[in-house]
Amino acid sequence: MKEYFTLQYKMGNRHLTEWGIEPLIGYVASSVLFVFISVRLFDKMQYAEYLYVAAALTIIIKLSEGNRTTFLKFCFSKVQYMKIRLIENGLFAAPFLIFLAYQQLYLTASVLALFSGLLSLMDLKYKSTFTLPTPFYKRPFEFAVGFRSNYFVFPFAYFLTFMSIYADNFNLGIFSLLLTFLCYLAYYTKPEEEFYVWVFSLKPKEFLRYKLTNIIQYASILSLPIVVILCWYFSENIEIIIAFQCLGYLFVSTVMLATYAMFSEKLNIKFGVILVLTFWFPPLLVLIIPYLYFQSIKTLKKTLQ
Repeated sequence: MKEYFTLQYKMGNRHLTEWGIEPLIGYVASSVLFVFISVRLFDKMQYAEYLYVAAALTIIIKLSEGNRTTFLKFCFSKVQYMKIRLIENGLFAAPFLIFLAYQQLYLTASVLALFSGLLSLMDLKYKSTFTLPTPFYKRPFEFAVGFRSNYFVFPFAYFLTFMSIYADNFNLGIFSLLLTFLCYLAYYTKPEEEFYVWVFSLKPKEFLRYKLTNIIQYASILSLPIVVILCWYFSENIEIIIAFQCLGYLFVSTVMLATYAMFSEKLNIKFGVILVLTFWFPPLLVLIIPYLYFQSIKTLKKTLQ
């Protein structure tokens, strides 16, 4: 069992090194970032504790994925397996529990600890021939595949939208809108196989135009209901709502362009830093988007002949 956690630690260090980050610096920076986001979340949002618990459980649920637990059961005895699951869930829940205790939200922390322990007993292995329908056409596979992977986020986002109206909390409504676009960002972080780009009989500019059109069209399907509801109930903030919607399109388009600018390679930490800077100062997109666009055309010329 000790060897398992040692291996996980070494693998984590290796991933950080591949991204160009010194492991120690990466751990310290991620800890500081976690505290900063947590403080801002609790300062700005009325129902932060519930979002906090939801975020923690979302991460912990990933550890109960069927293929992963099957592998652990194959490698370890039943007692060792249970210890590993409890320790893993505890390690991932610990930062959230500590901050909840710091906020003196002991009941919420207890609920999170209870569910973390219960989830260690669960094996989310579910096989079915049922295919979840999506509101997307089959060709823009990023949205179809991505939606099936995190469909549960959207009912939660709609719930937050209605809660923002009930509590008259405009910031919560904007957060629900941003939550949908955060999902869309994840759809474009991993490039497809070269063959699935090559089959398009398009020039690079036409291919990118096709992708950009898909982003606007399909990102609107799930986010516009939130936009319409927010505009109806917070009519005095229509300009702000539309501005966030447009920024969402720009950020998803930026990640898509970055994916093809570095086609066949995963997005690295350097782009992650740049993306964070644009979150902090969106006008940087005016410089970044044209650069990524022309770089994408240059890279795609090798595939799209």
